[in-house]
Amino acid sequence: MPRISYVEPQNASTEVQQLYEHRLAGRPGSVHKIMAHQPKAMTAFLAFYASVGRSLDRKLYELVYIRTSMLNQCHYCLQHHLASSKRVGVTPEDWQALKTGDYTRFTDPERDALKFAEKLTKTSWLIDPSDIETLKRHFSEAQIVDLDLLIGLANLTNRFTDPLGAELETAAEKI
Repeated sequence: MPRISYVEPQNASTEVQQLYEHRLAGRPGSVHKIMAHQPKAMTAFLAFYASVGRSLDRKLYELVYIRTSMLNQCHYCLQHHLASSKRVGVTPEDWQALKTGDYTRFTDPERDALKFAEKLTKTSWLIDPSDIETLKRHFSEAQIVDLDLLIGLANLTNRFTDPLGAELETAAEKI
């Protein structure tokens, strides 16, 4: 049950209605209906969300988002990214491995990115130069920045959706 009221399309300001129609194709999710209480922030968030992680392989993007959401126990984000991960070849076996933190089934770049995501999410103050050097074996500096931003985005959405009671719009996947 939402802890913050939803801004439904019929009750939305003109600015929010335009965001719903033009940026969200007329299908705002629970997160958007909560965020719509702050239209300027929602506008910035949608632009940020659309730009982050785009230099990374889409499978890696989903693996990182899923693992981060698992670490934060964010049901809403986890479910959305389980659904989208299927389209890029992430399997239920991959989900299980992510759940247990067993990265052995993944490629070296995926494994190093997942270890970085875990450390950045759980103990960001312990990130040191060796963590970045490990990533440089597989990623350009621009991709490392994008990876860091993606993990930050996942942490941001994880800390926004579940605490404010965003309701899942579809049936939940089981892992």
